[in-house]
Amino acid sequence: MTEVNNTSGQLSVSQILADMDLGPADSIQFAFAKLQLAQSMICKNNAEQFLKQIEETQAEQTKAAEMISKARALQQEAKNKDECVAMPADMVAYFKERNLSFDTAGEDDLHTFEEWTYNIQSLTNYQESINNTTQTKMVYLQDMISQYNSYLQGAMSAIQKATTVLERIATSA
Repeated sequence: MTEVNNTSGQLSVSQILADMDLGPADSIQFAFAKLQLAQSMICKNNAEQFLKQIEETQAEQTKAAEMISKARALQQEAKNKDECVAMPADMVAYFKERNLSFDTAGEDDLHTFEEWTYNIQSLTNYQESINNTTQTKMVYLQDMISQYNSYLQGAMSAIQKATTVLERIATSA
């Protein structure tokens, strides 16, 4: 079979069928098998896209966890010293790039223990939303894999039935 990708990553069933070379599809069973294989390829491509999206969100989860850990260390430092601790520039950029709320009291990057609590809560909320997105995408991925297996099984069953018919014809002649 040929690779089923174009610039958008999606091909229609008719395009996939045109690319397949399973020999003549004179029988209904072979035509059905060809259609089932085309549908399975679409599901496979969709599953691969969901897998890439999951990998991207998991990378973002890791970044969020690192920021939370860093913020907790800075919060502890503010508590131990009983003074404001500056938010590093990379953390400020992280908050701004993702439109996360963070404490801006005093219009500086210095934060008290309580202000760090607010910042950490914002990061935690963001991390939870990423977790929810990942879970949803995993459900979609499982659905695509199930559909892929179902279509593939349908194709194999149709081919097996067609082969059985041909064998019966050959032995009865």
